[in-house]
Amino acid sequence: MTKSRLPKAPAAGSASRNLVLILGDQLDADSSAFDGFDPSQDCVLMIEALGESKHVWSHKVRTALFLSAMRHFRDELEARDWRVEYRALDVERDESLASGLLAAITRENPKRVVLVEPGDLRVKEALTNALEAAKCEYEIREDRHFLCSVNEFKLWAGKNKSLRMEFFYREMRKRHKVLMNADQPIGGQWNFDADNRKSFGKSGPQDIPKTPRFAPDATTKAVIELVEREFADHPGSTEHFNWPVTRKQALVALGDFIEHRLGEFGPHQDAMWTNLVFGWHSLLSSSLNLKLLNPREVVAAAEAAHKKRNLDLASVEGFIRQVLGWREFMRGVYFTDMPSLKSANHFGHANALPKWYWTGDTHMHCLKQCVDQTLTHGYSHHIQRLMITGMFGITAEISPQQLCDWYLAVYVDAIEWVELPNTAGMALFANGGRFTSKPYVASGAYVKRMSNYCNGCRYKPDVKSGANACPLTTLYWNFLDKHEESFASNPRTSLMVKNLQRMTDDERRSVRSDAKRMLGNLDAL
Repeated sequence: MTKSRLPKAPAAGSASRNLVLILGDQLDADSSAFDGFDPSQDCVLMIEALGESKHVWSHKVRTALFLSAMRHFRDELEARDWRVEYRALDVERDESLASGLLAAITRENPKRVVLVEPGDLRVKEALTNALEAAKCEYEIREDRHFLCSVNEFKLWAGKNKSLRMEFFYREMRKRHKVLMNADQPIGGQWNFDADNRKSFGKSGPQDIPKTPRFAPDATTKAVIELVEREFADHPGSTEHFNWPVTRKQALVALGDFIEHRLGEFGPHQDAMWTNLVFGWHSLLSSSLNLKLLNPREVVAAAEAAHKKRNLDLASVEGFIRQVLGWREFMRGVYFTDMPSLKSANHFGHANALPKWYWTGDTHMHCLKQCVDQTLTHGYSHHIQRLMITGMFGITAEISPQQLCDWYLAVYVDAIEWVELPNTAGMALFANGGRFTSKPYVASGAYVKRMSNYCNGCRYKPDVKSGANACPLTTLYWNFLDKHEESFASNPRTSLMVKNLQRMTDDERRSVRSDAKRMLGNLDAL
């Protein structure tokens, strides 16, 4: 068992001036929480709470990443001779962040608690309720990690019923002078997305770059042992753990991506291939979301590489758009649309999440590949999430809340501010198109075009009904059939309806019949 590392107890009757609470996704040495920090008067508080791995059934790798990164950050603060009250999961065993906070307040008797705005409103509510109950003065400071504050986003969003990331992204490019020639975008256009949708073709991916290795040190090894012991029944495995857990490692990961993968990132960023896990993707989202990396330095590094090495503009712009545009946009949407986003269910879907989302035991090869990869690494790229696990979720009429909880549980980069809008808003259209112009649905033909997942699968992507029909295809046409009127009135989906209307009445009845059977027993697919 880990020895307690509680700080030396304050003298009788004494009190800390500030108790500075640092959450597991706020590992930023330049955080506003540390503004005015005085090591002689103030104390840092960090809490490993059991409940943070249990409120959703968290992947072992996700928990291990958070705990290891937290412990390394603690060590860095202590190396500065800062006093840290670190409440370890295997020592204090706090059930919740709130209970750990209350225990620390009792011990430290601070005049004030300081914290940065949490990225999960559930956490914020629990902490503020605890502080109010303890009658403790507190200050919640803005998270300046981001390039757009919540208030700035809300002013931009105004009272619009719908929001579009593209316009927000252009504003961010102008404001931060990224990839700009005066007031015009470099290359003469804002968005090169059309150049970044290529498949690998029949030959598959070639010259796949290696990703850096981060060998677990003693701290990480101890955390992995702890996670395997405390959360033995949780999904996933820590066998292949290889995520940055310190800022130094995160900077190595950033440099490796910029040097070896950024230039080729764009063309195949949507493509998938059996057993291809990382490809040319950056793998920086977990480091960004833990605040080990600052988005400003990430964007600057990509832009500098483009200027110095004349890297493919479509690749560089596509990557920067994800960081400067989409990531900031998702945070703004979360804080603007909560709490209604959490319960949104535009289509009224209520099917239970299939059990194989936790095991990978499905006959659908594309779903099996993506779920197996997720369980092994705590990672899949955006198209695997959006157009495989997410697209199946919407056409299989799965409860948005159940699927959103799954995404929050299984991915190493999942924190509610970024996970929920992506899942509920984009993948599942649960908020009815607040920031997407159409549901992201397609038949098995899309999967066949963008991957080799259909090779060897028992289902046939071009078959709509019958024993060999691909469930993605059958459920896609069934979904269109159910929502024909709304799809017909949307210019972006009207062509889908025209294809639907080419089907005979018998073909439609067969699709409906097979879809009803599939929807009645999703676990068997």
